[in-house]
Amino acid sequence: MAKSLATFAGGCFWCMVKPFDRYAGVLSVISGYTGGEIENPSYELVCTNTTGHREAIQITFDDEIISYSELLNIFWKQIDPTDSGGQFFDRGESYQTAIFYHTPEQLQLAEQTKAELDATGKFDKPVATDILPAKPFYAAEEGHQNYYMKNPTHYNRYATGSGRERFKSENWGEEG
Repeated sequence: MAKSLATFAGGCFWCMVKPFDRYAGVLSVISGYTGGEIENPSYELVCTNTTGHREAIQITFDDEIISYSELLNIFWKQIDPTDSGGQFFDRGESYQTAIFYHTPEQLQLAEQTKAELDATGKFDKPVATDILPAKPFYAAEEGHQNYYMKNPTHYNRYATGSGRERFKSENWGEEG
């Protein structure tokens, strides 16, 4: 088994775990914070939008079963890649999208898929998702881990009410 890491910020981390959990080769998906300078930030601190951290997920995957390219394809279909101010109802730096690359190959694939998505003309605005080098990743508090399983009613209400599910359906249909 060849374990690798992928780190994505896609707005609220609650909504980013479930889409990846269902794929063979995805060994774990952890909600957390990355991109800032403060060690071990809390949810409350990150939500102040003063730490430089973004809510993110870190995926440990077996790249012999699922490729980084496949993970990127899943990621792009979970977000509004043209929104530089956050995602859906959630605004501010902690909800901005980003791909945090761990290797030069991940950087190349992230840039390639971003350019390909932009070139499709699917969106009226350019793709604004940042591509940044990976920084230390801090796991979020236990209550935020696998939120969709622990609190399915609230999760479903949030994912629908935020506009995320509608956006995914309108832009990706069954693929999203």
